[in-house]
Amino acid sequence: VLASLPLQMMLYFNVYYFPVWFLAEGMMLQLKYQLLPQHYQFLLVAAFLILSLAEGSRLYLGYVGNLQEK
Repeated sequence: VLASLPLQMMLYFNVYYFPVWFLAEGMMLQLKYQLLPQHYQFLLVAAFLILSLAEGSRLYLGYVGNLQEK
């Protein structure tokens, strides 16, 4: 079984686009944070953190799994 080149290329580009997404989403969160009710503020921050952690974990596990052929 060989490592998947298309998957590795998509992971490679996603590693570079993830910080751009993170900064853009963080800036939008900061801009609209004060305009939202308190419960939406909590939900928005929680969703942002969960998505960021999940994406970072997905990229790491994708790299490790693809390169080690798992």
